[in-house]
Amino acid sequence: MGLATVHSRAQNGLQADPVTVEVDLSPGLPGLSIVGLPEAAVRESRDRVRAAILNSGYQFPNRRITINLAPADLPKEGGRFDLPIALGMLAASDQIPAQALQDLEVLGELSLTGEIRPVRGVLPAAIKCSKMGRKLLVPEANVEEALLAGDCELKAANQLGALCAILHG
Repeated sequence: MGLATVHSRAQNGLQADPVTVEVDLSPGLPGLSIVGLPEAAVRESRDRVRAAILNSGYQFPNRRITINLAPADLPKEGGRFDLPIALGMLAASDQIPAQALQDLEVLGELSLTGEIRPVRGVLPAAIKCSKMGRKLLVPEANVEEALLAGDCELKAANQLGALCAILHG
């Protein structure tokens, strides 16, 4: 495939602004760049995502990887984009079906082992997802907070490998 899109949300005070995570795999020298105004913790996600993918039994794409966090003028901070980036890489490299991500918004930080860790600001994201009619994928530790949004359709996971197996089926 070479290109995948995953929907997420940035925390901006009490707002949950939409962020589109675009992952492009192209020929060329292997490397990874993240564009779209990422702060230090987001730039560091390259190492967490790589280790999490490998330690979950999947292959890290050995290609030129460009990750765009759009819109570019919105600040992005924290590890909340680790999981969307990892799922985008796996979908772009045809290791998981891209269709499984279409109506889903994703939040979650990854450990080096592939554990999905909780993030801050899930309630505003859940409220926005509910209004937009989208499903929200959150770390299991954030489920109680997300349930406060009311009728938001939730999916939860605590391991990247197990989540990918679910997305396959």
